[in-house]
Amino acid sequence: MANAPVPRLNELSSGPVFNDPTMEDDSLSLPPILIQYWEAVLRRRWLIAALVALVMALGIVYTLLLPQQFTASSRIEISRLAKNITNVQGIEQEASIYDMEFYDTQYALLKSPSLADRVVRSLNLANEPGFFEAHGIPFSSFETAGSAKQMLEAREKAAAGLLLGGIAIEPVRNSSLVDVKFTGRSPEWSAKVANAWPREFIAANLDRRLSATVDARKTLEDRLEGLRIKLEDSEQRLITFANSHNIIILGSARGPDGKTTETRSLVASNLEVMNASLMQARADRIAAESRARSGGGDSSSEALQSVTLNGLRARRAELSAEYSRLMVQFEPGYPAARAIKNQIDAIDAAIAQETGRSNRGRRTSYDETLKREKSLEQQVNQLKADYRQQQQDTIQYNIYQREVDTNRQLHDGLLQRYKEIGVAGTVDPSNVLIVDEAKPPTGPSAPSLPRNLMLALILGLGLAGVTVFILEQLDDTIRSPSDIEQKVHLAMLGAVPALADDMLVGIGDPKSTLSEAYFSVRAGLALATPHGFPRSLSVTSTEPGEGKSTTALALAVILARTGKKVVLVDADMRSPTIHSFVASQNVVGLSNLLAGNDDVMSVMAKTQFHGVTILPAGPMPPSAAELLSSDRLELIVKKLGELFDHVIVDSPPVIGLADAPLLGRAVEGSIFVIEASETSLRAARNALKRLQIGKNHVYGAVATKVDADRFGYGYGHTYSYRYGDEAK
Repeated sequence: MANAPVPRLNELSSGPVFNDPTMEDDSLSLPPILIQYWEAVLRRRWLIAALVALVMALGIVYTLLLPQQFTASSRIEISRLAKNITNVQGIEQEASIYDMEFYDTQYALLKSPSLADRVVRSLNLANEPGFFEAHGIPFSSFETAGSAKQMLEAREKAAAGLLLGGIAIEPVRNSSLVDVKFTGRSPEWSAKVANAWPREFIAANLDRRLSATVDARKTLEDRLEGLRIKLEDSEQRLITFANSHNIIILGSARGPDGKTTETRSLVASNLEVMNASLMQARADRIAAESRARSGGGDSSSEALQSVTLNGLRARRAELSAEYSRLMVQFEPGYPAARAIKNQIDAIDAAIAQETGRSNRGRRTSYDETLKREKSLEQQVNQLKADYRQQQQDTIQYNIYQREVDTNRQLHDGLLQRYKEIGVAGTVDPSNVLIVDEAKPPTGPSAPSLPRNLMLALILGLGLAGVTVFILEQLDDTIRSPSDIEQKVHLAMLGAVPALADDMLVGIGDPKSTLSEAYFSVRAGLALATPHGFPRSLSVTSTEPGEGKSTTALALAVILARTGKKVVLVDADMRSPTIHSFVASQNVVGLSNLLAGNDDVMSVMAKTQFHGVTILPAGPMPPSAAELLSSDRLELIVKKLGELFDHVIVDSPPVIGLADAPLLGRAVEGSIFVIEASETSLRAARNALKRLQIGKNHVYGAVATKVDADRFGYGYGHTYSYRYGDEAK
């Protein structure tokens, strides 16, 4: 019978609904990856349990073999000190934004090898056999190191290594407190080391601070000496330049920064004085000139202010008044009048003489003031020339002056720093205080059996997880029915559970789980074609033993229960099995029909299942593939289709044989049987590829021998209905 153009299952508008638990409620379903991991855990639960038990057993043995450890703890306080040693502000320093950096540095210093060496030397551990014996190291083992010095160095190095291996620095959260813990095999030595460690840490800090102060003082001394010499040289150059250019500084002023802001030279002072004298001389000359040009006479200011002239004028006035009185009575020749007249003439002559002398004095005064003005003007002009020249020289002078100011400022600053370092080096306290000293522990701190068991459990679970992951990655089998659709890309027709009961009993019982599972497969196939269940169907698998013959028989029985006449053809002529299911003989069968026998009914056999007839495989032919490749195969299927309602062909496996693709072309389609957790994914894909090359139509796949407990498929609920007492 030719293949009918039947649509695939995933091409139908409304395909079958399969009993997949993952499809029952999408809102409650887990992600597929979690389901896959859970299935892997269930499959390999015994391996996981064995690995965990093995690791925990090793943990117990390891714990019992470990020596006891004793932990002693001391507590210290580390205060934050600002590193500005020149700023003496008080006992408590302000917080810095670099507190975390400071404390991290302190924690690192507490675990430094140099501190371990100090503790070794302070406790003389290199010469303490008890310390090495307590830690499991024979003291005699160092005798092979060489000379006495080499043995001592070897013991010191070994002791420092033991200290660094056992010391633990644990800061107390949200505080400046730090716990210093040492773990060793001796409680006494643990307490000694835990107490010596902070003491040596404090001593190391003080040594570093003192060393830093000494180094700083030495450095500053060297720099001060250099700056002193440089300052003296610059001052000498300044003085030499001033002397060579006749620059005499009378005074200078300094600003707040110590720099010279104002200087006063001799030339500038002389120029200022001479200029003031010139101004005064010029004023005097102008005044003298004004007096000289104003003319003489009795009305002049000198005449009016002269005591002599004023006296003469008063005397003349008196004589003139006397003379006028006499002229009223006497003649001018009167002796007394003549005598008064002579006195008046004498006084007039004296007034004239005094007035002339005054005029000559004004002229002389003007000449003297003019001469003095010219002399002062010459001197001022000379000083101006000298001042201008000195200003040119002052440019270089100021350069030398700035150099002197700079060197003096640097020298004074370093000198102040030097003094402050001397003060800070003697008054700075230690920033580390011992709060609690360590006491010898009364009990061991390790090993802890509960903690080691917990770690072993975690390690065992991790090892088991890695092992399961690797095995799952290496495992190429189709593990669950869900893998068929995701990896093989076939429609899932149904899943058949693996049952310990008799297979024939389960198929014969309509209420059994096996019958319900195959009824689900039959329902899916009924929806795979427009005309219902395929008239002719081939059942094949990748390899033998996957349950294809059982599936073929179960489908035939299920169809027969619906009143159909079904013929089950055993086409696996190389390894026939159908006849053994129904207790029949395999004397004649399909091979006879393919060889030329036309009497179909003569090779048929009845079964104990009503409505089911089988066509045995018949005698094994020399070449089954040659018989199946003939045209008689389609004629036989067509003839059987006329005699029966449905033809189900039990086909041989696909891998290694050419029979299955040949049988698939003679029927409407095929179903592919896959055994869960056994069939290789690569083999299944290769088998399907061969069927596709042979132009076989595959309706879907049936998963057989599914472990319900392993994959979470509850067949009593999902794949079947319970009846009566069985449900209870």
